[in-house]
Amino acid sequence: MSEQPLSVDPLWPRAGGWPPLGPDGADLTLLGIPTHETSLSPTGAHATPGAVRDALRRYSAFVPGLDVEALRFADAGDVESPDAPGGRERAIDAMAHAVGLSRLTVAVGGDNALTVPAALGAFGPDLAAAGLITLDAHHDLRDGRSNGSPVRELLEAGLDGRRVVQIGIADFANSAAYTRRAAEHGITVIPRDALHTRPLDDVVAEALEIAGAAGGPVHVDLDVDVCDRSVAPGCPASVPGGLAAWELRRVARLLAASASVRSIDIAEVDATADAPDQRTVRLAALLVLEAAVGLASR
Repeated sequence: MSEQPLSVDPLWPRAGGWPPLGPDGADLTLLGIPTHETSLSPTGAHATPGAVRDALRRYSAFVPGLDVEALRFADAGDVESPDAPGGRERAIDAMAHAVGLSRLTVAVGGDNALTVPAALGAFGPDLAAAGLITLDAHHDLRDGRSNGSPVRELLEAGLDGRRVVQIGIADFANSAAYTRRAAEHGITVIPRDALHTRPLDDVVAEALEIAGAAGGPVHVDLDVDVCDRSVAPGCPASVPGGLAAWELRRVARLLAASASVRSIDIAEVDATADAPDQRTVRLAALLVLEAAVGLASR
């Protein structure tokens, strides 16, 4: 059965369908980095950037009290074969190009391997002063090169662990060895349980203060598997008891409101494994729009 076409209403303009990124730049640019070949579990995450673009058309960019629709949006397309030889370099270059022409760049994966080129492209020569904030159930400090290693790879590239904040780290989803590794690098860990008792606004403020302590750019990794499995069935490693959808949306908006945040990535959504109602892909699309709201509020 084919999907019913979306309605057309000139008084209800839809989000998405944004023009290509041109030399005049944009306020918010979308870039697809469809990494998937080094995933620790089978994934069709390379299909997600296109699915997110389709899902954006189901929403408007209207938020009462903020002129989000007045933002200049652009789409930089997808990086070709980012996992292939030379693919990471292509992704870094594409990200750097988009960041140079945009106030905020949102990279859509792909598995969490996209965080390495997305962050490095966004940091550019400012890596030594840069910071990283992850929303993730996992530390991503594994050895090797996979969707489980991006934070370790960024540390080895020169990112200072004292300016890395990991929010939402889950029980039963990590190991003692990698928790020790996080501590050895000076990473600030705010576990899932802490979010039951702390206001999200306070957590975000602390994360931004730590990640931005050296005055450099901050990259945000929104790994959607930080969410409860009921709202993120399209994330292979999501666990019961993770964040609610509204919590991740709220954090995305708050982080994007900070001028220190130059770039965001959205990772670990497998559009081919989503529920029939596309709840995970639609959440990813809403994260793009929440980033736009944060940007409009600056």
